[in-house]
Amino acid sequence: MIRQFELVEMVKAYDKNVDEALLNRAYVFAMKAHGTQTRASGDPYFSHPLEVAGILTALKLDGNTIATALLHDVVEDTVATIPEIEELFGPKVAELVDGVTKLSKIELQTESERQAENFRKFVLAMSNDIRVLLVKLADRLHNMRTLNYIQKEAKRRRIALETLEIYAPLAERIGMHELKDELEHLAFQHLDPEAMESISARLHYLIEQSPNLEQDMVTALQALMAETGITCKVSGRIKRPYSIWRKMERQNITFEQLSDVMAFRIMVDDVATCYRVLGIVHQKYPMVPGRFKDYISTPKRNFYRSIHTTVIGPLNHRLEIQVRTHRMHEEAEMGVAAHWQYKQAAEKVDGSQYLWVRELLEILDHTTDPEEFLEHTKLAMFQDKVFCFTPKGELVSLPRGSSTVDFAYAVHTEVGDHCVGAKVNGRMVPLRHQLENGDQVQILTSKGQAPSPRWESFVVTGKARSAIRRHVRQQQISEYSHLGHTLIEKACRRNGLDFSPRVIEEAARVLNLEDADMLYALVGQGTLTEDEILRASFPGFREDARAEGLPTVHHEWEAMKDAALPIKGINKESAVHFADCCHPVRGDRIVGMRIPGKGVEIHTIDCGKLDAFDDRPELWIDLKWQDDEDDDAFYAGRLRLEVTNERGALATIAAIVAKGGGNISNLVIPERDPEFYIMIVDVEVRDVKHLNDISRSLRVSRVISRVDRVLG
Repeated sequence: MIRQFELVEMVKAYDKNVDEALLNRAYVFAMKAHGTQTRASGDPYFSHPLEVAGILTALKLDGNTIATALLHDVVEDTVATIPEIEELFGPKVAELVDGVTKLSKIELQTESERQAENFRKFVLAMSNDIRVLLVKLADRLHNMRTLNYIQKEAKRRRIALETLEIYAPLAERIGMHELKDELEHLAFQHLDPEAMESISARLHYLIEQSPNLEQDMVTALQALMAETGITCKVSGRIKRPYSIWRKMERQNITFEQLSDVMAFRIMVDDVATCYRVLGIVHQKYPMVPGRFKDYISTPKRNFYRSIHTTVIGPLNHRLEIQVRTHRMHEEAEMGVAAHWQYKQAAEKVDGSQYLWVRELLEILDHTTDPEEFLEHTKLAMFQDKVFCFTPKGELVSLPRGSSTVDFAYAVHTEVGDHCVGAKVNGRMVPLRHQLENGDQVQILTSKGQAPSPRWESFVVTGKARSAIRRHVRQQQISEYSHLGHTLIEKACRRNGLDFSPRVIEEAARVLNLEDADMLYALVGQGTLTEDEILRASFPGFREDARAEGLPTVHHEWEAMKDAALPIKGINKESAVHFADCCHPVRGDRIVGMRIPGKGVEIHTIDCGKLDAFDDRPELWIDLKWQDDEDDDAFYAGRLRLEVTNERGALATIAAIVAKGGGNISNLVIPERDPEFYIMIVDVEVRDVKHLNDISRSLRVSRVISRVDRVLG
């Protein structure tokens, strides 16, 4: 173990003004607090925080951070408290320790929920001071180095997977590539040992085949630079097994097809020399097309800067060449620790100034469920990138596979919410269009537009998915609340009862609900019935009290036409939505069916599915079309056609529908034989009269022998 004076000397080597007393107090306090506790390896537990502190001294972090490393487990694993830490070590250390400490006292239902809730707190603490993340990463790195001492395989795999999905991407986000590579390597050993062994064997074989390739290439590059008078440092490295495996899996290629198993770095003094070196390398060695990336002119979002190119080297080996300045290399290896100074004790390093942290905070604001937040966070962190531009030339970095909707939300949440269309490189494209590197994207917006639930099927960023879900959830709650209010008000009217906010608030209290809005939403959703609300609101009310002359709810639906709930064109995600079976259109006689937890489904009065609800009258709701001359909505009516099997038949059907002012939105051919096809066609129409007109036009066609409407 590192001794007390050795730790102090390690910190003083790069920070002569460090508070030695603080480090000494933290060392002694942590050692006494952990006492006789031991780790799975049998070592004293105090060896763990000491190793974490050692990892952070290699990154040259400040005294407060080193003290936090020594103390980061005392609150969770000993009787020490945050107020005690604050009293002994000051508010800054206490704040950092609290940010790193796990929420072990929170009792959640599942391990995944516990992990998700811990991560929510971690993100909030990290946004307040990024040093929380640095301590947490060092903590995880040492735990991974000793993971093999844990006996239970399931626990080892869970910790390794968490490392791979959360902590390695976080390390990459702050530019700490060496730390990220080691975390991935250690996790890969436990998650897929067979793949690890196989790739390691291939690498060993490659080195045996060309044992001097690395050193020969380093010497050749140094000589090439010396010939042109460029002072530089050249180094080579073999790619780690996990990086190789991930690339093979992602690109579906073999080991032999990889172009950057071996990479060489040329480090120079300034940016201009970087581009000069690139030209010299390309003159000497043929470049592999499509394998050039300039991260100096367009840095990664974690500030990583370098030029990458792949060339054909000696013995026809594909070799990756990285060109960067010495400062860029330091930043690439140490990330935030390379360009943030922690010299001043009063200084706080605010993590929210970094774009990716702000995006995580925005996702956190818009997501209420811990597991959903964790899902969106993984999406936001763990994906390859494409770089696109706004019309003003501003760079927007997105995960590969992102759509124009993802781009819109990356620009601003308001832009995403009101997105109606997009132009990519001056050409109109669908919203689901996937973006490519270098695309210039212009988002078209409208104040009347709102996010569609369909967008969630093609967006890939956590920010977009979180915003869409939030809007849909709010819209549904609002619609359920309005529907519930209407249903309760009508139930009161039918039974001669006074409807008032006071009565509903009393019902909410009796049913242990938060407020009247929640009560309305639960009724509209179908979780509660009007009968239950009336019983809670009026103590003398009983459903079976009609014979006794007491108020009662009755379900004489045919006698309640005046109480029918008016509806107009709505979508499938609304509180009141169309059923999939009978495809109602405006003008049909309709009825509502209350589906618990899903609101009200609209059916035609002659839908065959309604037979199953004959003995459940409490689920039926009378509906009518709302009188609205300005209603320009289209409804999808479903037709079944028997069509002669001849050339041009489908074109004839499409022409008849188009001439009639309709539009075919879907077509399926479930049956076919040499003479006839059976087609199921969804036709968008204004109302039932419009659908009937198109049906008549189809019937007189020579290629159509029969037309029927599908009703369930």
